[in-house]
Amino acid sequence: MDAHPSVVVLPPEPDGGRQVTVDGEATGTAYSLFDVLDIVHRAGLPAEDRAVDDPELIEWRGGGPYEWGNTP
Repeated sequence: MDAHPSVVVLPPEPDGGRQVTVDGEATGTAYSLFDVLDIVHRAGLPAEDRAVDDPELIEWRGGGPYEWGNTP
């Protein structure tokens, strides 16, 4: 079993968006936690609320699930 999360959320960009990859494939840009959950759901992975804090499912780079580039 792969020890790395299948979902990676990259650091915030200047516009506040964060690129999201699933299994190494770019899947879109998230501008909120809801966007991340939507991308996870569309990828067929469990999109439960706890998923955002599950390091076995989502790897957050450059800040956690509550850090976005558009916040002061």
